Amino acid sequence: MSGPQESDLSSITLAGLPVDRGEEVLTTEALNFLAALHRRFEPRRRELLALRKERRARIAATGTLDFLPETADVRAGDWRVAEAPRALQDRRVEITGPTDRKMAVNALNSGARVWLADFEDATAPTWSNLVEGQLNLIDAFQRRIDFSTPEGKSYALRPDAELATVVVRPRGWHLDEAHLLVDGEPIAGAFFDFGLYFFHNAARLIARGAQDPNSGPYFYLPKTESHLEARLWNEVFGYAQQALGIPHGTVRATVLIETITAAFEMDEILYELRDHAAGLNAGRWDYLFSIIKNLRDAGERYILADRNSVGMTSPFMRAYAELLVQTCHKRGAHAIGGMAAFIPSRRDPAVNAAAMEKVTADKEREAGTGFDGSWVAHPDLVPICTASFDAVLGDRPNQKDVVPAGTITAAELLDVAGAGGSCTAAGLHNAVQVGVRYIEAWLRGHGAVGIFNMMEDAATAEISRSQIWQWIYNGVVLDDGAKVTPELVRALVATELAELRAELGDQAYAAGRWAEAAQLFEQVSLADEFVDFLTLPGYALLG
Repeated sequence: MSGPQESDLSSITLAGLPVDRGEEVLTTEALNFLAALHRRFEPRRRELLALRKERRARIAATGTLDFLPETADVRAGDWRVAEAPRALQDRRVEITGPTDRKMAVNALNSGARVWLADFEDATAPTWSNLVEGQLNLIDAFQRRIDFSTPEGKSYALRPDAELATVVVRPRGWHLDEAHLLVDGEPIAGAFFDFGLYFFHNAARLIARGAQDPNSGPYFYLPKTESHLEARLWNEVFGYAQQALGIPHGTVRATVLIETITAAFEMDEILYELRDHAAGLNAGRWDYLFSIIKNLRDAGERYILADRNSVGMTSPFMRAYAELLVQTCHKRGAHAIGGMAAFIPSRRDPAVNAAAMEKVTADKEREAGTGFDGSWVAHPDLVPICTASFDAVLGDRPNQKDVVPAGTITAAELLDVAGAGGSCTAAGLHNAVQVGVRYIEAWLRGHGAVGIFNMMEDAATAEISRSQIWQWIYNGVVLDDGAKVTPELVRALVATELAELRAELGDQAYAAGRWAEAAQLFEQVSLADEFVDFLTLPGYALLG
């Protein structure tokens, strides 16, 4: 395989502990490729992270956002993205999850058209998780992946079955990978995840394409905040393809519109990636987090009610979804709906029925809005999502001919107050419970966690802690008359820990990382200065 010719590994430091079969991923050639990505693109990444802070300062000063006047010609222009490859024409149901071995087998076998193999919010970024995840994908493509539980239950790929198309989500621009240093600097997590997957699999996937149409180097891009950040990804794709002798335009990327700033730049993001663009996704949970984060101190009209009461039918969320579908279909791109976080229960019929009903309503609404497909987090939900989109699509692979009419305004996107709802004691309690329980599992290496019959990941934990920060900053008074204060939150955390100890028993409680989880949760919820991402201070605790 061709690639960058740097061969001196003296400037590349592996700081992580050895991982079984890790040498199959961390080869000299692969490390040189990662080093080339770092040296070429790291300065621009840092500039873009600095621009995020500048933009946030402007939002704080003005208390609002708007579409960019300097890119009005892009929004008004007559252009379209490249035609989607065969594997990404029909995306009516996508299953998401981490890249552990069991999830890989279950997702590929699930009947979903796409598996979002997630190195981001659904994966706690331990060194072993990241390296083993890359190995699992290689093994999956070579159809040699299987898994057995300690209880003796076995999982393997179904022979001769059509497997889900793999779309990999690397980490966002803001995260570093401390276990790999280039010239003494940690490499970006985005470069590490993308680079290893692309280096080891791009040529293999292309070679398989004639026999298997579900092959190609495809990606989901998370946490994008501007079209300039999309431009950097496009430059990375161009360089990587050229360096490894891959035809330009082979890479295809779907961008998650999960920040409020990106919502105002959907056209521009697709334009920057137009040779490599596959679509946009409505990343609803991170989107709510981004609204709180960016508008946290912009006044009462931006105070978000209990997170579980704000759904996609809220006016500002409906405007966001309609603008995404409108933008994508105008440009020939796919519009993919958001996560159904409900977890079906095979033990409790009532819980199961409620989950199925809510997921059905959610997916029918998305299909009716014009989305071309949507996400689920559990194999049992694949048939529900499929049926919802089958009813609208029929034999068509997508509904790109559906372009919602009208103009979505900045005021509609920012109408948080129009969602209604209230700030309740129950909502605050739930935010503490979810935040502490998720962070504890994350510290133990689990990125996707079932809590109270909901699939929680880093995005939902971010909503929980940022909402608490916002309520404290704005002096919110709850429905029971209590004012949200740091003292109230600390008391709730202490109560939660006591209840967990009673629930789990002393031995099981001591085996967990509850004290560290509570400390981190309080740090990111109660600090005077808002912490941009809980994973930033959390990463230092992972080891």
